[in-house]
Amino acid sequence: MADRYLHFTGTATGRFLTRRTGLPQPAPLRRWSLESQSLTGPVRHLTAGDSMVTDELGAILAATGLEVDASADRPAAVVLDATAVDTAAGLADVHAALHPVVRSLAPGGRVVVLGVRPSPEDHHQAAAQQALEGFVRSLGKEIGKGATVQLLRLAPGAVAGAESTLRFLLSPRSAYISGQVIEVTAAAPDPVADWAAPLAGRTALVTGAARGIGASVAQVLARDGAHVICLDIPQAQEDLVRTADRLGATALPLDITADDAAVRIAAAAPDGLDILVHNAGITRDRRLANMAADRWASVIDVNLDSVLRTTDALLKTGTVNRGGRIIATASIAGIAGNNGQTNYAASKAGIIGLVRSLAPRAAADHGVTVNAVAPGFIETKMTAAVPLFIREAGRRMNSLSQGGLPVDVAETTAWFAQPASTAVNGQIVRVCGQSLLGA
Repeated sequence: MADRYLHFTGTATGRFLTRRTGLPQPAPLRRWSLESQSLTGPVRHLTAGDSMVTDELGAILAATGLEVDASADRPAAVVLDATAVDTAAGLADVHAALHPVVRSLAPGGRVVVLGVRPSPEDHHQAAAQQALEGFVRSLGKEIGKGATVQLLRLAPGAVAGAESTLRFLLSPRSAYISGQVIEVTAAAPDPVADWAAPLAGRTALVTGAARGIGASVAQVLARDGAHVICLDIPQAQEDLVRTADRLGATALPLDITADDAAVRIAAAAPDGLDILVHNAGITRDRRLANMAADRWASVIDVNLDSVLRTTDALLKTGTVNRGGRIIATASIAGIAGNNGQTNYAASKAGIIGLVRSLAPRAAADHGVTVNAVAPGFIETKMTAAVPLFIREAGRRMNSLSQGGLPVDVAETTAWFAQPASTAVNGQIVRVCGQSLLGA
C-alpha cells in the first residue's frame, strides 16, 4: 500500500508544512536494485584512539570495492574504529572524530562504529564500550536524511569475519536497519567465489513462502544464487506454485505443524539444506481476557513449537548441512510487546530465546549458525488492513519515519545466509527502522 504521507513530504508544499509544524520528514530510502547496487560516494575510515586493527580493517574496506577516502567532503559512509576506546576520557575521541562529519554525510548515508564486547574484568573498559551503544542508538534517532547508524562489536581476531557484515551495512541492502548492535565472533568465514551470487550452489528452504515476506525472502535468496524450496500450507498452493515458478524454485505444499513435516522436508532436499528460513507465522489477536485457548495454542504451535520441532529434527538427522544457516523470524512485538498480542509476542520472544540458546551449541556440534530477524512495521497486505490512524502511527514510530518493505527483511535474511557470515551467530537484528519501542 502506498505511503501517501511519504510522497507528500517529498513535495515543496509538504517540506514547507512539515518544517513549520514539526511533523516527521521521512526521506525516501534507496534500496538495492540492478541499477543501484552500492552506495554512491566514498567511505571515510576514521579511528578513535590507537587501534590495533586499523590496517586490517582498511584492507577489508578496500575489498568491498567501495572507495575509501579519509578526507572525503561528502562521504556516503563513515566507519569509525572505536575498538581501542577503554576509558570514559577516550570517548572524547569518538566525539572528535564524528562531530565534524555527521552534517556532511550524504543523504541515505551509513555510519558504522566498531567496538568490542564490554569486559567483565575491566569496568572502565566496559563502561566506555557500553557507552558506544547508547551513542549509536541516539545518533541513529537524530541523524535524519534516511541515514542509518550501527554498532559492530568485534571479538579478538574477528576483523576478517566482519567482511560480509560490513558489505551488508555499507550497502543499499540495509536501508531499513538502524540503531542495531551486531556482534561478530572470530570464526573464520567460508570463501565466496562471486559476491554477486554468494549463495550459488546452496539449497534453501523458506516456510510461509507463498506470499508477503516469505515470497520476498525466497526471491532474494534465488537472486543471490540459491536453489529455493518454497513451503506453505496446502490451502495456499496456488500462490505457492506461482511464486516458485516465477523463481525457478520448488514448491512444497505442507503444513509446517504436521507430525511428519521434518521427514517430508528432508525428502524434498535429498542433498540436505544449506539454509533453513523459518518465516511461517500467524496472528490470532485478542486481549488475554478475551482470548480462547485455541487462539493461544494455534499461534504458539505455528510460530514457535513447529520451529523448535523441525529444527531439532533436521539438525539431528543431518538434513541441515555443516556450514548451514538457520534463520528464524522474531518480531519487534516479541521485544516490546503489543496490545492484544500476548500469544504472538510470546511466540516471537520464544524465537529469541531459541536463537540465543541454540546458536553456540549448533555451531559447536553441527557447524551451523542460528540467527533471527525481528521485523517492525513492514508494508504487507496484513498491515494494509490495519485501521488508518494505527497504521500511520506504526509507520512513523521509528527513526526513519516510515514502514519497511518485505525486501528489507529478505536482504537481512540473505546476509545471515551467506557462507561468509560464519562469524555472525546468535544475533537478533531488528528490521524496524529503529523502532521507538523496545530495546
